[in-house]
Amino acid sequence: MYVRRMVTRAVSEMLRAQRAEKGRILVACSGGIDSTVLLDVLEELGWNSLIGHVNHGLRGQASEADEAFLRELAASRGLEIRVARVDPDALRSGHSSRARPTLQEAARRLRYDALARMADAERVALVATAHNADDQAETVLLRLLRGTGPDGLAGIPPRSGRIVRPLLRVTRHEIEAWASARGLRWREDASNESPAYTRNRVRRLLPQLAADFNPKLLKALGDLAEAQAEDRAWVDALVEREARSRFSNFGGVLVIEGKDWDALPTPLALRLAREALRRRGAARDVTRPHLERMVRFLREGRAGTAIQLPGDLELAREGESFQLRAKLPVTRR
Repeated sequence: MYVRRMVTRAVSEMLRAQRAEKGRILVACSGGIDSTVLLDVLEELGWNSLIGHVNHGLRGQASEADEAFLRELAASRGLEIRVARVDPDALRSGHSSRARPTLQEAARRLRYDALARMADAERVALVATAHNADDQAETVLLRLLRGTGPDGLAGIPPRSGRIVRPLLRVTRHEIEAWASARGLRWREDASNESPAYTRNRVRRLLPQLAADFNPKLLKALGDLAEAQAEDRAWVDALVEREARSRFSNFGGVLVIEGKDWDALPTPLALRLAREALRRRGAARDVTRPHLERMVRFLREGRAGTAIQLPGDLELAREGESFQLRAKLPVTRR
């Protein structure tokens, strides 16, 4: 009874905080314990659930068994299910090693695209995924270990467009307790135990770190992510306001107003530089040195000069403004 109250309250509060109105919802289900519990909790709370499953085909017969399990689960609960099949390997082919997504990145991109198509076809406003408090802690810790700026500490957002994550304040221990109390069945994914994946190794670190340093480590990392996400939302609004007054598009070129860059605080200038690159689709391969170089050029660049940037772009000074554009071809005489 205690677990039921705790989990249903946490999920209800999360959905309410994200202004999610109760109605039909597409629940992204892999067949694992997290998504199976999410489906059960949403049903308990009276949501009209539609199961959405994406079969990546990465585990052979195990992937087929996951799909069969979910079709059986849907039938047993009187729910509809929609299934999409995707091929992550195909998405990775035909790219240079630098531009090629990892297998996990390709699978994630195809999965979210497939879920979006399902939601569109069914006219469903919300898609629920089963990211939980442990996932959040793992994400923040992983980014810290790899190196991250303040934005990275925001972790997994509770909502991204139509995607909501109702379990984000529910721990894996609570999920397991719910599943046990409700007598649920689920599928186990053997790849979750493989040390080949960095996240799995970080997952094994968390219990030891909690035992050695802070028994409430999951909550501490989750609180850090929420606090940083709130700060980021405020900063993003400021960046958007500045971008509206400084950026304009003309024929595929991003024109940047050239005045007053010296007056901007450097953290804001760096974020504007990143936003400019994002608008040209080149934010993925950008590092802080790239952004610092951009800001320095925006403050000091002379007319007729340019710097080269990732994504085959260049930032050029043209009169009183700058142009972020595709690199001009080199002409030979």
